[in-house]
Order: sequence, then structure tokens, then C-alpha cells
Amino acid sequence: MGVLGAFTFVLHSHIPYARLAGRWPHGEEWIHEAASETYIPLLQTLYDLKEDGVNFRLTLGLTPVLAEQLADPLVLEHFTQYLDSRITAAQQDMIYFERPETADGHLRYLANWYKESYEKIKTDFEVRFNRDLIGAFRRLQDEGYIEIITSAATHAYLPLLGHDSAINAQIKAGISSYKRLLGRQPTGIWLPECAYRPGIEHFLAANDLKVFFSEAHTITGGKPVGVAAGGIIGPYHTIQERYVMPPQRDAPERPTSTFLPYYVSDTRPDAEQHSGVAVIGRNNRSGTQVWSAEVGYPGDEDYREFYRKAGTSGLYYWRVTDKKIGLGMKDTYHPDWAAYKTDQHAEHFAHLIGDMLRDFHNSTGKYGLVLSSYNTELFGHWWYEGVSWLGKVLRHLAQDPNVELTTASRHVVQHPPEEVLSLSEGSWGAGGTHFTWDNHETHWMWQPIHEAEARMESFATRFTEPSNDEQITLNQAARELLLLQSSDWPFLITSGQAREYAIQRFNQHLERFEKLADSLDQGKPKRDLADEYWELDKIFPDMDYRWFITPS
Repeated sequence: MGVLGAFTFVLHSHIPYARLAGRWPHGEEWIHEAASETYIPLLQTLYDLKEDGVNFRLTLGLTPVLAEQLADPLVLEHFTQYLDSRITAAQQDMIYFERPETADGHLRYLANWYKESYEKIKTDFEVRFNRDLIGAFRRLQDEGYIEIITSAATHAYLPLLGHDSAINAQIKAGISSYKRLLGRQPTGIWLPECAYRPGIEHFLAANDLKVFFSEAHTITGGKPVGVAAGGIIGPYHTIQERYVMPPQRDAPERPTSTFLPYYVSDTRPDAEQHSGVAVIGRNNRSGTQVWSAEVGYPGDEDYREFYRKAGTSGLYYWRVTDKKIGLGMKDTYHPDWAAYKTDQHAEHFAHLIGDMLRDFHNSTGKYGLVLSSYNTELFGHWWYEGVSWLGKVLRHLAQDPNVELTTASRHVVQHPPEEVLSLSEGSWGAGGTHFTWDNHETHWMWQPIHEAEARMESFATRFTEPSNDEQITLNQAARELLLLQSSDWPFLITSGQAREYAIQRFNQHLERFEKLADSLDQGKPKRDLADEYWELDKIFPDMDYRWFITPS
């Protein structure tokens, strides 16, 4: 029968900017946890696949603000300290579970198991990957195994930005960071939160970006399902119930499918029929197998319980057991039981992908694509066994003669879109709207952002021949504005996960921007203050404030 269709994971990797923001609960440990539980295990898995001769493909998003942090020497130095602390915590638990009054043979075994796991993470970080995580991902891309896609510089929520120049700057800063760290021009981009409004494709086309991704309902025109409709599991993209969602309008079904890419139409009066930029929608059925609170794999009774930690060390010693019982009633975790379930679920998922592609081909005669997109940090960090599951899925699919493993840009080149689509506005946030980032608790944030954007655009057009002090001050003001625009701050307020921290960071970057901007308006650029702020963040070293000029 031959190859009938293609498959790619699209993993979106992002952590809020946290350099020098302290440690637990909302500081650099966000990055350290993700690196030890997700990014390094993912690298281990992918390098194992490569060394075993598995011909896999994967699409991986690294937001520029995350990539900058993973490449930062200070963050990496602190990461080593974090790993040492985890190893020590496991060793102390081993002693604790040997004491007569607290003896438990299985918990001691698990403590030792964690100790060895963290030691392996540290060894691979230092030796196998040479303390260079970005370089390790770069090598996989250079060898053709993965495609790394970019994003807006600080994961800004683009549809809610007030000025075209701000969208332009977010994209240009992101591409500049990508080129410096990864040595090439990106061809794909993850729009933060899959948030789209008509016109964004113009900025993508102007910057040679060929493909982006959307939620299924944005393409099909139906009601949100899956992540956007709620009913998900895990700590990501959850909204507290005190919020009232705006009503959703019924939308007519379109003769469109997430199995195919589409060119995005260009609505400008003097434009061609389409923008030259393709969009691919997330496949709901495959996504449900991971996200769903009812049938998602991570909720299996034998997988590690995320919400219960040991009071002695913060390590996880329990399994899900039953989603309906309290945390205090959870049974202890058994890695071998979980590994058995991982095998079963990987095989099930691989069969599901093959069945969907065969059904689509048989019903349409077309070569389809199943695109399954997730937050990377779901795997390993929350769903502890998830990275292993990913690797096993790729092994299964690499052996399926009906399925081609591909990447997003590769698929669009090999199977160009045949239709043009006017894309609906929306996101993969709650309700499929912009509500998560603009509601009654976050609406106050947008006017200061828009005012700062207008001010920065004015500077970009006024200072055509800046002095050295002016240029340094302008570039640092631009960095502060990029950080101010991060979608993480309103998201964390809405979700209630780190409300005070998000407000603090938002106000901090706003205050810094205004001090620098005031000095420029007064004709006395505060170079010393700009240097001080640079030392605190050290992000986007090749920043050019002229990116805030509205493109013609």
C-alpha cells in the first residue's frame, strides 16, 4: 500500500523569564525543573533514537526567551547547583527511610532510584551534552532529525498588542535570537498561545516564515474542543472556576480539515490571493489522548502522581492510583508498572495515528498530515513518563510503512497547500478566545503596554542618528518593553498560579522602561541605568530599537 500520510509532534517549549528572579516557587527553579525533568530527558531520548538508527522526525518549538535562558551561563551554573540539591535530597530520604521509626523498603528504593536518575541527568548534561543544551538541539536540527521553530521574542500575545510596530519587533527579535543561537533562518513559528488575528501573516511573510499552527476550531470554524474547551488535566492552561466565560457563537461547519495545510488568505486590496504563509491545525483526536481529563494517558492509575510530594524532599513517591481519591490515599509509585503502561499507550497511539491517516486517505484519496501539538513541559515534568512515551511512539511510527515521520516545514515544502483559507481569529486558550489574557482582572495591563509601544515607536522614528549613550539606552528600553509584553504576566494572574509574582514582574519592567524613556525625552539618556538593567537580564544582546518602526 505504501506511505499514505505523515505525522509530526509539535512540541511548544516555553518558560517565563526568570533569570535572577530568586528560587522557589516562582524563580529560576521553573527553568531548572523543566531542564531536569523535560529538556534533558527529551535530549536523552532523541539522541538514543539517533544512535539506535531510528529515522525519526520531530518539530520542536523553543521560544526565544526560553532559549536565551537555557544558553545563559549563570542560569546553567545555578542549574548544576539545583541538580546537586536534588541528589542530596534523595540521599537524605534514603537515610530517613532506613530509620527504625520511618523505615520503608520501597520508599528507600525509590529515593535511591531518584538519586541515580538525577546523577544520570547531571552526567549527561556535563558530558554527553557538554553543558550546552541549545547546542545539543542545534545538532539534531543540523543532522535533519528535528525542525526547531521560533516564536515571538518574549511570548507576547500578538493579537492584543496595540501597534503593528510591536508585532514587528517581537518577531524580528525572536528571529535574531534564533539565528545567533541556532545558526540559521527559521522557517516555522509558534504564535504564542496559538493566538491569531487577520494580518499577522503579513509580518510572518515579511520575515520569511513559511508556516504556523492553530487550534482546530480556528480552521474548521466549529466550537472549541480539547484544550480550548476545558476539561483538561494537569496544571497547564487551567482557569479557576470563578471566571465566567463569554458565550460562544455557533459557527457553520467548513469543508476544511486539520489533515491538510492551507495558505492563509491576504485580505489587503492590492495583495495576491494568499500570503504565501501556510497554517496547519492541531489534530483534536490525537490531542485528546494526552490532554483529556477523562481518557488522557497521563491519568492512568500507574503513572506518577504530580500533586503529592514528600514533605522531606519534595520528591514524588506516589502514583495516580485513582483520580477520585484524596492525595493522602494514594498508593506508592512503581516504575516498572509505569513502564509497562507506557509501552501499551505508545503502541495504542501509534495505531491511532496509522488508522486516522488510512481513513483520511481512503475517504479523500489525499495525503494527510496528523499534527499533534503539546506544551513540551507536559512531558517529564507533569506527566513523568511522557518523554519515554514520546520516544516509544516515534520508534513505532518509524517502523510503520504507511506513515511518514516529518516536520512541519518539510511537509509544507513536499506537499504544498492546494487551498486558501480566511482564518478565524482565536487562540488555544480557554473558550478559544483572548479571554485568558484580557479579562476583568487583567484589562488594566493593556493600556500601559500600548502607551509604551507608542512611545517606543516614536523613539524609533525620532532617533535616526543616536549617540552611543542614546543607542544603548534605546536598546535597553526596547528590551524592557519586550519583557513587559510577555503573555506570561496576564496568564499567571488569570490562572492564579503566581498572581503576585506576575504583577511584580509586569510593574518592574514598566517602571524600568519609563525611567529610560523619560531620560531620552529629557535629552539626558541614562546610560548607567541602561547598563545596570542589562546586567540584571542579559537578554537579546543584538537588540535593535529600530525594529519598533512600523513596516511599510
